Amino acid sequence: MAKLSGQEPPITEYLVYRLAQANRAINRQLKPRLAKEGVQIEEWWILKVLSDGTGRSMSDLAEVVLLNHPTLTKIVDRMVSGTLVYRASDPKDRRKVLIFCSDRGRILCHQLELLAMSQEAHIVQRCGTSSVSELKRLLKKLID
Repeated sequence: MAKLSGQEPPITEYLVYRLAQANRAINRQLKPRLAKEGVQIEEWWILKVLSDGTGRSMSDLAEVVLLNHPTLTKIVDRMVSGTLVYRASDPKDRRKVLIFCSDRGRILCHQLELLAMSQEAHIVQRCGTSSVSELKRLLKKLID
């Protein structure tokens, strides 16, 4: 990033800004499609993570779905009320509570997965398979 005639670069030249901007653009496209199914993006993330049948503690789930505990608790409470997920004692440690995806949640997750795949296909169509693969590789490298 080079300075422009002795001035600081505009905000759009910073990687952190571009990443946030890309995230916002993709979410703006996906959000209305998920809303038709009555789901927020974060709820889809939760269902996707839990759809493997493995229960997760709230701490583990919060880390994976990138949410803070209070926000996750509100969302999970709403999802429990909607019978998409349920809480159960950890069979290995009865003091712990795990969150599981219900059958209804798994069915919905499959529908949402199709929407997400369609969204990704749209991005691939615009940018190309190799560019999207390279972007994923670079983002993984940045995260690691």
